[in-house]
Amino acid sequence: QEAGADLALELGFTIADGLEYIRTAVNKAGLKVDDVAPRFSFFFGIGMDFYMEIAKLRAARRLWSTLVEKLFQPKDPRSLLLRTHCQTSGYTLTEQQPLNNVIRTTIEALAAVQGGTQSLHTNSYDEAIGLPTVATARVARNTQLILQEEAGICAVADPWGGSYMMESLTDELADKAMDMIEEVEAAGGMTSYINSGMA
Repeated sequence: QEAGADLALELGFTIADGLEYIRTAVNKAGLKVDDVAPRFSFFFGIGMDFYMEIAKLRAARRLWSTLVEKLFQPKDPRSLLLRTHCQTSGYTLTEQQPLNNVIRTTIEALAAVQGGTQSLHTNSYDEAIGLPTVATARVARNTQLILQEEAGICAVADPWGGSYMMESLTDELADKAMDMIEEVEAAGGMTSYINSGMA
C-alpha cells in the first residue's frame, strides 16, 4: 500500500505470498502445513479509507481460511487463522501542520483495531519531517492506550459483523482480491508470477 497498491492488490498479493510460503515449506522443505501455517503473521498498512481498511482485514481472514483449507487440507484449525500486525500509513502523514497527523493516525489505528488486528504500530505525527522524538513517540503510543483503555474499543471482537454495509464491502474486496489471487495461482504461484514480470 505504501508503494501505491490499492487495497485489493495489497490484499491479493499478501495472501498469495502466504500461500507461496506454505507451498515452499510443504513441497521443498518437506514440512507439513500444520508445522508452518499457525506460525505465520501477516503485515498490512492501514490508510485513511476507514471502512475499506476494516473490510480489508475481515476479507483477509476469510480468504486465508478458505484458501488454506482448499489447497492444503490442514488438520490443525490454527492453520486457518490469519494473524496480522498493522501499521498506520506513512504516506498519509503531511509535513505541513503535522499535529493534524495525530488525527490521521488515530483514525487509521481505529480501523486496524475494528478490523481485528492482533498488534499495531502507530506512527508518530512528525515522521513526515524526520525521526520521531521521545515526546512524539509517546503520543503515538498513547494513541493506542487511549483507544484500548479509555474508549473500550477492544471490548468487541467484530463490531461490524452483520452490518449490511460492512458485509458488502468485505464481500466486494474479497472478490476483487480473489481475482488477483487466482491470476497469481494460474501463473504457478507468487514466485512464478513475479519472475514472469506480471507483478
